[in-house]
Amino acid sequence: MGVWSDTVTLVLIPGSALVGIGFALLQWFLVSRVKVTEDVNGYHENLMENEDQEEGVDQLGVVIKCSEIQNAIAVGATSFLFTEYKYLTIFMGAFGAIIFLFLGSVKGFSTESEPCSYNPENLCKPALANAIFSTVAFLLGALTSVLSGFLGMKIATYANARTTLEARKGVGKAFIVAFRSGAVMGFLLAANGLLVLYVSINLFKIYYGDDWEGLYESITGYGLGGSSMALFGRVGGGIYTKAADVGADLVGKVEKNIPEDDPRNPAVIADNVGDNVGDIAGMGSDLFGSYAESSCAALFVASISSFGISHNFLAMSYPLIISSMGIVVCLITTLFATDLSEIKHVSEIEPSLKRQLLISTVLMTAGIATVSFFALPSEFTLYNFGSDKVVKNWHLFFCVVTGLWAGLVIGYTTEYYTSNAYSPVQDVADSCRTGAATNVIFGLALGYKSVIIPIFAIAIAIYVSFSLAAMYGIAMAALGMLSTIATGLAIDAYGPISDNAGGIAEMAGMSHKIRERTDALDAAGNTTAAIGKGFAIGSAALVSLALFGAFVSRAGITAVDVLTPKVFIGLIVGAMLPYWFSAMTMKSVGSAALKMVEEVRRQFNTIPGLMEGTAKPDYANCVKISTDASLREMIPPGALVMLTPLVAGTLFGVETLAGVLAGSLVSGVQLPFQPLTQAGHGTTPRST
Repeated sequence: MGVWSDTVTLVLIPGSALVGIGFALLQWFLVSRVKVTEDVNGYHENLMENEDQEEGVDQLGVVIKCSEIQNAIAVGATSFLFTEYKYLTIFMGAFGAIIFLFLGSVKGFSTESEPCSYNPENLCKPALANAIFSTVAFLLGALTSVLSGFLGMKIATYANARTTLEARKGVGKAFIVAFRSGAVMGFLLAANGLLVLYVSINLFKIYYGDDWEGLYESITGYGLGGSSMALFGRVGGGIYTKAADVGADLVGKVEKNIPEDDPRNPAVIADNVGDNVGDIAGMGSDLFGSYAESSCAALFVASISSFGISHNFLAMSYPLIISSMGIVVCLITTLFATDLSEIKHVSEIEPSLKRQLLISTVLMTAGIATVSFFALPSEFTLYNFGSDKVVKNWHLFFCVVTGLWAGLVIGYTTEYYTSNAYSPVQDVADSCRTGAATNVIFGLALGYKSVIIPIFAIAIAIYVSFSLAAMYGIAMAALGMLSTIATGLAIDAYGPISDNAGGIAEMAGMSHKIRERTDALDAAGNTTAAIGKGFAIGSAALVSLALFGAFVSRAGITAVDVLTPKVFIGLIVGAMLPYWFSAMTMKSVGSAALKMVEEVRRQFNTIPGLMEGTAKPDYANCVKISTDASLREMIPPGALVMLTPLVAGTLFGVETLAGVLAGSLVSGVQLPFQPLTQAGHGTTPRST
C-alpha cells in the first residue's frame, strides 16, 4: 500500500475538481467586472470606468458598436452550436444503441454472472449489465464533452469585446482579461471532466461491488463518448471557421483591398464566429476527448493488474490523483500571468505565455513525484499482454514525467516553427519576394520539417513508458502530457479571444493605437493556438497507442504479425484512412468556401454603397452559409471514422482490424503537424 490512505483519495480528487470550478468562476467574475449592460431602448452600452482613455475611442457610438458586434458573434456561435448539438443528439442515441447491442449480444444479453475474462477464478457481472453501464458511460462522456465546448464558447464570446475595451487602458489590462477568460475554459474542462469521471466510478461501484474488471471496462465508454463528440465538434467547427476565413480574405483582402475584419466585408462576422466554434468549442471537446480516453485506458489496465485484483482503490485512482494535482499546479501557474507579473509592453506577451508552459511543467514534475511516492506501493505488478510485469513506483514517475516533458518539447517546437520571431517563418516570408510558387514550396518544406522533432519526442516517450510500465505506462505518459490541460487550454483559448478582440476593434472603428495593441495580442495568440494544437496531436498519438494496446489485450491478440496477409492489408488500408479523411474535410472546406466567396462577391456587386461604407452588408446570410455547409459536410468524415472499425472487425476479423488501427495511428500522427506549421493552424484534425 502507498503512504496515503483511501481517505486522501476521497478528499483530494473531488476537492481539487471543486477548487478548479471555483477558480474558474472567480476568473469569470473578474472578467465580468468590465460591465456590459442594456439601456431602456435595448441598445448595449459599456459602462466600464473611463480613466486612461484614448482620444476618439470613448464616443458612445463606438462603444455601443463594440457591444453590438459582440452580441452578433455570440448569437451566431450559439446558434451554430445548438444546431450542431441537435444533429449530435441523434448520433448519440444511435451510436449508444449500437454499443448496447454489440456488447449485450456477445453473451446473448445474459443476465447470469460469468467468469471474468482476465481472472477466471472470479465471477463478473453479466453481459447485459456491462452493456447498460457502458452505454450510460458513453452518454455521460458525450454530454461532458459537449458541455466543455459550449462553456468555452460562452466565455470566449463574453470576453472578446471586454478585451477590446480594456485595451484602451493598455496592453497589459487587455492581456489579463483575455488570459483569465481562457483560464475559465481550461479549469472548467479539467475540473468537470475529472469530477464526472470520479462520480461515475463511485456510482457504478454501488452495483459492481468487487467486480472491478467489469466496472472499469464499462467506464471506458466515458472516453469513447468524449472522443466521439470531439470528432464531430472538431470537424464541424473546422469546416465552419475555414470556409468563413477563406471567403472573407479572398474577396475582402485580395479582390477589394480592404483591411482584415473591415465591417464592409459581409463574411467578417462569420469569420469571428468561426474562431469560437472551431478553435474554442472544437479544441475544448478535442482535448477533453484525449483526457478522458487516457484516463479510462489507464484505469482499465490497472483494474486487471495487481491494483484491481487486490482492490487497492488509492493506487487504482493514481491517474485521477495526477489530474487533481494538475489542477492545483495550473491554478498556481495562472497566478504568475494574472497577479504576480504585469505586461507593460507588447514584446512581453509571447514570453509570458511561454513561461506558463515552463512553470506548469516544472511544478507538475514535483507534483508527480509526490503523488507517485505517496499514493503507490513501492512495488507492484501490471498486466502486460497476458503476463505480469513487476514495476516500482519510480518507474511510473518517469512514465508520467516523460509524457509531460515531451508535451513541452512539442509545444516549444510548434512555437518555433509558427512564430514570426524565428527563422523558419522568416524564411517563408522572405520567399514571397519571388512569388507565390516559391512561397508554397518553402511552406511545404517547413511543414514537412516540423514533423521531425515532435515525432522523436513522442517516440522517446513511448519507448521509455512502455519499457518501464507496459501499456499502463503509455496511458500514464499521455495523461502526463495532459496533466497541465488547464494551462494549455487557457493559452490556446487566449488566441481566438484576442483574434476576436482585434476584429471588434477594427469593425468598431477604434483608434489606430488600440488596434495596434489588439493586433499584438492577436499575433501572440496565433502562435499559442498552434501550441495548443501541438499538445492535442501529441497526446492523441499516445492515447491512441494506449487504446490500441487495450483493444489487443481485450481481443486476446498476443502479437500483431505484419507478415500475415490479413494484418498487412489492414495496415496499408489503415495508413490510407487519414488521407481519405483529410481529403473529405478539405473538399468540404473548399465547397463551403466557394459558396462563401460567391455570396461575398454578390453582396459587393449588388448592394449599393457597400464599398463606400454607407450601406450595411447582410452578415446573417454568410453565417447561414457557413453553418449549413459545416453541418452537412461533417457527417461523411465522421461516419468514415466511426464505421471503419465496425466494418473491418465484423467482416475481416480482429487481426485485420488491429492492422487498420496500427496503420491509421502511424500515418495519422504525421499529418496534422504539416498544415499546422504551413499556415499557423491547420485544417487537418488530429490523428483519427
